[in-house]
Amino acid sequence: MNALKILETIAGMVSWRELRVAVAYCPVCGCRRPLVKLAANEMAVRCVSCRASAVTMSVVSVLNKVAPKIGTLDVYELSTRGPLFHYFKGRVGTLTCSEYFADVVPGDFQNGVQCQDVQRLSFPDASYDLCTSTEVFEHVPDDAKGFSEMHRVLRPNGLLVFTVPLTGEKKTVERAELHPDGELHHLLPPEYHGDPISNSGILAFRNYGRDITERLIIAGFSKAEIVMPEDEMPWGFVRPVIIAHR
Repeated sequence: MNALKILETIAGMVSWRELRVAVAYCPVCGCRRPLVKLAANEMAVRCVSCRASAVTMSVVSVLNKVAPKIGTLDVYELSTRGPLFHYFKGRVGTLTCSEYFADVVPGDFQNGVQCQDVQRLSFPDASYDLCTSTEVFEHVPDDAKGFSEMHRVLRPNGLLVFTVPLTGEKKTVERAELHPDGELHHLLPPEYHGDPISNSGILAFRNYGRDITERLIIAGFSKAEIVMPEDEMPWGFVRPVIIAHR
């Protein structure tokens, strides 16, 4: 991301009434750093040094606990950019990353970036020790297939560690369906989230409730849990992280 794009992103986040600065521990940097709150949400709480959001800091805080030997692991991350991607580089055994492009065959490359559809990954069974993502599965039309594919490509005792927005309600609410013929049917008014690849935003197919753990068990995982990171963050912006055990 170039400097102009970074400035545009920051400008789009800032709520001047909410602007705050504090020095606190950043799990991604591994030390105390200046953190800035640009607005009243997790994505707008950023480390000034590595630019990690409170969401990424939450994921890394949990990874530090559940995957302490990360340097020996083969990792698949569902993104090719951002602070979590840079955190993994040079720190894990091997790192595989991808993006989703609607007009590219899964497994092929576009401008040097591998395309993968989490609903039908091109990787062999048992390829990875750890799979991660941040804010992805709410945008997957058939998340059951996505979770099953994550289970398939993980090795025995492997982990899927990820975040999605959680409502706090018991049940997940489906917002849209993609029919087999490709027709999109909205069950609720469309909800779009920010997309680093497209300025048009990306459709949310659902709002997850606490039953996301049940969905993961149905997909084949032996155990699934929602955990809170142990590292404290200023202003209370810490994100629950979902862990699914192969």
